[in-house]
Amino acid sequence: MDILLQQILNGLVLGSIYALIALGYTMVYGVLGIINFAHGEVLMLGAMIALTCIQVLQYFFPELPVLLTILIVLVVSIFSCAAISFCIEKFAYRPLRSAPRLAPLISAIGMSILLQTITMMIWGRTPLRFPQLLPTQSIHIPYSTATITTKEIIIIAVSFLVMITLLVLVKKTKFGRAIRATSENPSVAGLMGVNTDRVISYTFMLGGGLAALAGFMIASNYGSAHFYMGFTPGLKAFTAAVLGGIGNIPGAMLGGLLLGLIESLGSGYISELTGGVFGSNYQDIFAFIVLITVLIFRPSGLIGEKQGDRA
Repeated sequence: MDILLQQILNGLVLGSIYALIALGYTMVYGVLGIINFAHGEVLMLGAMIALTCIQVLQYFFPELPVLLTILIVLVVSIFSCAAISFCIEKFAYRPLRSAPRLAPLISAIGMSILLQTITMMIWGRTPLRFPQLLPTQSIHIPYSTATITTKEIIIIAVSFLVMITLLVLVKKTKFGRAIRATSENPSVAGLMGVNTDRVISYTFMLGGGLAALAGFMIASNYGSAHFYMGFTPGLKAFTAAVLGGIGNIPGAMLGGLLLGLIESLGSGYISELTGGVFGSNYQDIFAFIVLITVLIFRPSGLIGEKQGDRA
């Protein structure tokens, strides 16, 4: 029973990370109806920029409080990734809005490879140690041997806070109404006075900011950052978004949590049944088994709605 509880806790932490990335996918897809496959690389850049910012602050201001360091690092990383996402939308997506849907997909893959290569040239191939700024005290669950760290609780709490904030933004604000109008019909929204180009750019920037936050959380959780760190989490987060219903904010959160639980429970019990011979090596396949299953039996996701092609 203790093993089950520990795997559930591990799955919630992993799922919260997937959900945070999937929310960025969902925001862009909800407006444009396309998948930003460069999202994982923006995440990676967020982690790398955060790492460099930490190193600079620790070198020039060694006595700076940890909380203030985290705030400065997050602000720099989020705004940097928002600017990068703005450029990606302007140069890689905007010229292809009227093109067949395959064209933006190819452009996104090309942008992904370009960002990986640039990052490798700047920071190198070797994984870099990410300084541990978040608290790591272990908390024991009463009446069990399961534990969870303060850092993991922060990751879960941040994911839920981001989801709630996005829901309020989309449902209760003027910008949210502009997002929904652009998503429904960009041409009509433009005729009603909505600057659709600006809405799309801001949405990409919002997605970039979420990717930077996710990159910081992943690097803090695993203690390292490297030029390839965004690829696999990006694919898994896309799976999570599809599982919950891509374009649906609560669906992205639900899909991320479910995927994290499936991976953690699956790899944990496989490891136990095989005496540790298998387990973590097979963790990645669960995400893609889920993706294939969902695409076959429920392409719209668990709480997504079927939509017709937009004119």
